[in-house]
Amino acid sequence: MKSVLNLILKLSSIDRRWIFLIIGLSVFLPLFFPLGLPIRATDTTQIVYDAFDSLDPNSKVLLSCEYGPSTKPEIHPMVIAVLHQLFRNNHKVYVSCLWPDGQFMADEALRKVAPLYDKTYGEDYVILGYKPGNEAVIKGMVRDLRAIFSTDVKGKKVEDIPMMNKIFKFEDFDFLFSASAGFPGSIEWMQYATDNTDVKMSTGTTSIMVNDIMPFVVSKQIQGILAGMPGAAEYETLVGEPGIGTSGMDAQSLAHLVIVLFIIFGNIGYFIERNKRKRY
Repeated sequence: MKSVLNLILKLSSIDRRWIFLIIGLSVFLPLFFPLGLPIRATDTTQIVYDAFDSLDPNSKVLLSCEYGPSTKPEIHPMVIAVLHQLFRNNHKVYVSCLWPDGQFMADEALRKVAPLYDKTYGEDYVILGYKPGNEAVIKGMVRDLRAIFSTDVKGKKVEDIPMMNKIFKFEDFDFLFSASAGFPGSIEWMQYATDNTDVKMSTGTTSIMVNDIMPFVVSKQIQGILAGMPGAAEYETLVGEPGIGTSGMDAQSLAHLVIVLFIIFGNIGYFIERNKRKRY
């Protein structure tokens, strides 16, 4: 018992530079060597998965990317996991972007996932690209998509792209997934597109946006939500493709555990030292 108390006293008075190093390692190492901690999908994540899983093969899914490099750690893993599920079930993927950075994020995700399923650009997926105008772009797509996107991101006319043959307006899609980090994003898609049509939607957002979106998930105007990095990790687990979301949660969990242990040892050491001073 005495040796344990002495160990706790040493840990409670450890140089802070060692503390910083240990916490840094607890974050860094799981990113490269995932721990495989168990992850259980929440109900809202399961709803998103089930919504995609219930689509008929060869369904037309619009993927809207409203995020950039600053929110990539939270949202990019979601997009990659969703693409795995969509391509695995042979759905057609159409990408639009309300943020200029979104098309670069989408291109990166598609380059990573599409070759794994032998998907061909123009036949299985297409990037329509970014158009300025915020919610005006959404309203325009509801009326006449080709008036907004006359060409794809490569400059090819949409009428010359095979998978665009029967796509003229938003209602020609079977489902919408909005990967959103703010305005314009999921709420605007719901207000100006899905609420006015029969097209259903799901979303993946940053953790800070969850409270804004959740009322619409409860009302079933939005079919579930992937909430930040935890939502990304849960979705990776559901699709069986662990990635940066899973390893990121490993790092976060281990770092939190280390911090809590240091707090516990520090407090125990403080009380031991205080009792010693009282005796003498």
